[in-house]
Amino acid sequence: MTSKESFSLNGDILLKKVKELIAEGNIRKITITDHSGKELMTFPLAVGIVGIFLAPVLAAVGAVAALIGECTITVEREEPEAEQKDEL
Repeated sequence: MTSKESFSLNGDILLKKVKELIAEGNIRKITITDHSGKELMTFPLAVGIVGIFLAPVLAAVGAVAALIGECTITVEREEPEAEQKDEL
């Protein structure tokens, strides 16, 4: 089961926030939209992804951060299986 969470922030802290979210490890997908709701980029994150594969993604996020002012990050998280069983 997945849950979604959104953060509104300025472009100057976008890259920092994306790095923090990736470090959490339970993220399935990150979507970045501009202030008008237009989707700028979406990237899935697989379990066990290593830094060498993230480098191009983080470079793209940095480029987007330099160009935009206010944006929204929508994060799709994977819920732990123990919580899923408790809900049933």
